[in-house]
Amino acid sequence: MIDQLEYNTERDHLIIPEYGRHIQKMIDQTREIEDSEERNKQAKGIIAVMGNLQPHLRDVPDFQHKLWDQLFIMADFDLDVESPFGKPSREELAERPEPLEYPQNFPKYRFYGNNIKRMIDVAKSWEKGELRDALVITIANHMKKCFLNWNKDTVEDDVIFNHLFELSNGEINLKDKDEDLRDSDRLIRASKKAKASDHPVKKSKGKGNYTRKKRY
Repeated sequence: MIDQLEYNTERDHLIIPEYGRHIQKMIDQTREIEDSEERNKQAKGIIAVMGNLQPHLRDVPDFQHKLWDQLFIMADFDLDVESPFGKPSREELAERPEPLEYPQNFPKYRFYGNNIKRMIDVAKSWEKGELRDALVITIANHMKKCFLNWNKDTVEDDVIFNHLFELSNGEINLKDKDEDLRDSDRLIRASKKAKASDHPVKKSKGKGNYTRKKRY
């Protein structure tokens, strides 16, 4: 009886350990069945047992497809049975997805954010006139505000104008115009006020902090 004991170090490696060793042994035995009809019947029984582990999903078509794919994976793609979803290939499952490309519109001035670049592109597409000039000034003021959020020191308008000229590929030029942006102090106060409104401080209820109800 001691000679029949099996140790985990002597057993075969489980391909999908979540299903346990008994499911793996059932699949290995199914691979050795010579009769095609009996082999397919056994494979459907294994799928039913695998689905019983998650009964709320066993009748979902996508989940059934997943179970059949896992059956072939645990059989090391060496199981000749008829699947309602087709037999997957080793190369198809081993194929890696292509890496995602992250948007890097202007990594030199990341403190402005990607929305500024989109706003500049919209301004470039507009016809020249008062409406476009108003939008350009709004963008420049917002760029100055973003710059001050990143660097708390004051910034000259010429710096913002140079950055705007560079990000617009030279199509928006405020360097030669007599345009003044909002003061740095006003932008900083406006930014602090906006943050305070997003996170209001609740006042503690004291003797003088209450509202007297009207009596009729």
